[in-house]
Amino acid sequence: MEYIVSVWECIVAFFQGETVQYIISILLSGISVGGQYALIAIGYTMVYGILRLINFAHGDVFMVAGLMGVYLSASLPLYVAIPLVIVMTAVLAFCIERAAYKPLRSAPRMSVMISAIGVSYLLQNMATYITGAQPMTYPTISGLSDTVQIAGTPTKWAVLLTPVLVAVLVVGLTLLINKTKVGMAMRAVSKDFETAQLMGIKINTVISVTFVIGSVLAAVGSVLYFTNYSAVTPTIGALPGLKAFVAAVFGGIGSIPGAVIGAFIIGICETIIKGLPSSWDVSVFSDAFTFALLVIVLVFKPTGLFGEKATDKV
Repeated sequence: MEYIVSVWECIVAFFQGETVQYIISILLSGISVGGQYALIAIGYTMVYGILRLINFAHGDVFMVAGLMGVYLSASLPLYVAIPLVIVMTAVLAFCIERAAYKPLRSAPRMSVMISAIGVSYLLQNMATYITGAQPMTYPTISGLSDTVQIAGTPTKWAVLLTPVLVAVLVVGLTLLINKTKVGMAMRAVSKDFETAQLMGIKINTVISVTFVIGSVLAAVGSVLYFTNYSAVTPTIGALPGLKAFVAAVFGGIGSIPGAVIGAFIIGICETIIKGLPSSWDVSVFSDAFTFALLVIVLVFKPTGLFGEKATDKV
C-alpha cells in the first residue's frame, strides 16, 4: 500500500512541476556517472580485445591517478598537476605491462590473470603504506566544481562536461583505431595475434600502446570522478573498476561502443535506483543491480549487446 501511495505522490508532484527538476537532476547525474564508468570501461575492453585478458589492476590504476592528483596538486598548480597526472599514469601503465604481463606472453592465460590480481593488490598496499590508510581529499578544481542552473536544478559543470568529454575522447580514439597505422596494427593484433606477429607487426609495442591509452582514459575519468567524490582511499578503485568491467561485459567486451553504451545504461539505472523515494528503501540495492545485471548477461547473452562470438583456435 505504501508503494501505491508513493507512486501516486510522484504522479501528483509531476503534474505540479516539482518532479521535472528532480528527473532532470537524476538523468544528468546518471549520464555523468555513466561517462566516468565509460572512461574506465574502455581500458578493460581494449586490453581484452588485444590480449583476451581482464586487467584486474585497471581500477587500481584509476585509484593511483587519484592519489597522484592529491599529492601533485599540493605543490603544483592544477593546470600543471592534472596533465602531469595523466602522463605519470601512462608511464605507470607502461611499466606494469612490461614488468607484469610481457614476461608471461607465452604463459597460460590463468597465469596472466593471477599476475593482474597480484598487481592490483600491490598497488593497493603501496597506496596504503603511503597514505597510512587515511582518506585523502581530492583538490577542488575551479570551474568543474562550480554549479550552473539547468531547468532550475543546480548542477556542477563537471556533470555537464563529462558526456561531452567522453564523446570527444571516443571519437578521437575511433579515428586513431581506424585511420592510423597504430590503429591498424591494433585491429590486426585483435583479429589474429599470431598472424599479425608473422606479418612483422611489433606486438609488444601495440600491447604497450593499448595499456597506455586505456590508463590515460582512466586518469581522465579519475579527475571527473573525484571532483564529485572527493575522498581518495587505497581501495576506492575497486567498486568503480568492477562496475566499469560490468559495463564492458554488458556492452560486449572487446567493443568500444558497447562499453560506452553499457556504461551509460548502468550509470543512469544506478542513479535512478538511488533516486527512488526513500520510503521504498531500495537505494541500497543500486550496487546489487549492477552485479545482478552481470549475472543475467552472462547467463542469457554472454557476448553482451555488441559482442561477437569467438572460438579459440586449437
